[in-house]
Amino acid sequence: MFRQDDNLPFASQKQDKNNKLAAKSGGLEDKKMRAAFYTLGCKVNQYETEILMGQFALNGFDIVSCEDEADVYIVNSCTVTSSGDKKTRQSLRKFKRNNPSAVIALTGCYPQAFPDIEKAIPEADIITGSYNRSSLVPHVKRFLQNREKITDITPHQKGESFEKMSASKFLDHTRAFVKIEDGCDRYCSYCIIPTARGPIRSKLLSDIKDELIGLAENGYKEVVLVGINLSSYGKDLGLRLIDAIELACDIDGIERVRLGSLEPELLTDKDIIRMSKQPKFCPQFHLSLQSGCDETLSRMNRHYDTAEYQRIVTNLRNHFENASITTDIMVGFPGETQEEFQKSIDFSKTIGFAKAHVFAYSKREGTVAARMQNQIDRKTKEQRSAQMIETTNQTKQAFLDSQTGTVQPVLFETMKSNDVYEGYTPNYTPVVVKSSVNLCGKIKYVKLISVENEHCIGEMSEYETVDFYS
Repeated sequence: MFRQDDNLPFASQKQDKNNKLAAKSGGLEDKKMRAAFYTLGCKVNQYETEILMGQFALNGFDIVSCEDEADVYIVNSCTVTSSGDKKTRQSLRKFKRNNPSAVIALTGCYPQAFPDIEKAIPEADIITGSYNRSSLVPHVKRFLQNREKITDITPHQKGESFEKMSASKFLDHTRAFVKIEDGCDRYCSYCIIPTARGPIRSKLLSDIKDELIGLAENGYKEVVLVGINLSSYGKDLGLRLIDAIELACDIDGIERVRLGSLEPELLTDKDIIRMSKQPKFCPQFHLSLQSGCDETLSRMNRHYDTAEYQRIVTNLRNHFENASITTDIMVGFPGETQEEFQKSIDFSKTIGFAKAHVFAYSKREGTVAARMQNQIDRKTKEQRSAQMIETTNQTKQAFLDSQTGTVQPVLFETMKSNDVYEGYTPNYTPVVVKSSVNLCGKIKYVKLISVENEHCIGEMSEYETVDFYS
């Protein structure tokens, strides 16, 4: 399932042989152990969980759903918001309550950002951070033998290299995610991620190429390049994100290349022009806005203003036909006045987002914003969230309406019900089609005829059909 490489800590052939021997002595051969994974947060976390699944599978574990009974539960945590921390703690308690004898392991950003949380989460038998995931299998085996709690959180270090990992197949996914960057150096005043993820590190182009070739060989036609601060890809290698994009678009068998979330100000005019010359590149841009008010952006320590953001959006729309612009918007940041909030509402209308993730500011201990005066009360944040959601829902509806009448290649991913399939266009418009033929894993041309329940209703076109898996 996963690419093997002697230099790859997650799936080395030599380590696999040693682990099989260790499994026999540790009792894994006598009883097939089951491991379940629960992932919170971003696409990078999801990618890393897939790698962990591969590591455990190579070491003799059956991978099961976290809703099933398992011998080991691994929670891959997110700490972007305090609600993410809460969900992590709740999941740990749930797994321990339902399966008292199971091994409960916590990994990811939450313990990396807050390494002293051990006493606050007694349910976790094993705790590691986001830097040393490769230690999880040995730690689980050790715990199974002596039942002694393990905490192993390695601090990030300046100059550390990109952790080598590679996947050639994903469970239950139609498209493939490829992590090409880790870490962040933007230090937004509200964000703990630079602490949780460390400095910027980039995947070598040669390693990206090898991984993409493996994915293409396994039938994946669409890949999504992801990172913690994806726009900073290559900063440590003398490269830029566009270099990875062009490489991905050049891989035989890959028909679509999509990007994860982007910091807008790092997209230069030259980069946009080069992207526009790639036929395989999908015109969907998730540009993190956070606020449509310059005063708020300044307090957030964002590195652009609304004028620059709008210029970048205009540039993208000028170079990409039918591009979609999606975003994240925060409300209730410390000091946000009603006038500043209204500016953010008005700017969101001006841009006309195809979709927006709206959320209220959540205080993160250890950040500059947590110490700011004029924190906004919960009721006001809830009211502003509801108003911003209503505004962005209107722009989303307008975007979906604009897609009707067009014919688009749709990659179908799931069967929603009998004879009803859902997929996505290149600009990530969700489309539902009725068909007596199984469409999952296929790209078909569809005419979008109407909008219903936040997606477009389509009917099959007479254009060529492309099999997703050969």
